[in-house]
Amino acid sequence: VQLQACGGGLVQAGGSLRLSCAASGRTVGIGNMAWFRQGTGKERGFVAVIGLTTGGAVYADSVKDRFTISRDNVQTMAYLQMNSLKPEDTAVYYCAAGAIWGTRPERYDFWGKGTLVTVSS
Repeated sequence: VQLQACGGGLVQAGGSLRLSCAASGRTVGIGNMAWFRQGTGKERGFVAVIGLTTGGAVYADSVKDRFTISRDNVQTMAYLQMNSLKPEDTAVYYCAAGAIWGTRPERYDFWGKGTLVTVSS
């Protein structure tokens, strides 16, 4: 399975960005897709996860009510709509996929290369 994430960029505080992640290859075993992020000098942290079949989602407290994760389970894609962005949201955002639901990176078998989001104040 290969994951390709895109949509990052530079935005001013209060602005919006939409990230996309496309899975290709043997995707039949993928049940969940998630976003993580890693700021400079920080550990990779959970942002959001969505079940591809149920559409159920969980968010990190820091992004709740500002970010929305969605999916296209026919094409095995996930999206992250990010609104009201803050400078502290600046990070490399990684798409992850796997069979097991979770908020910890080790739950996920497949990772994209990451896309940089920079929020200026």
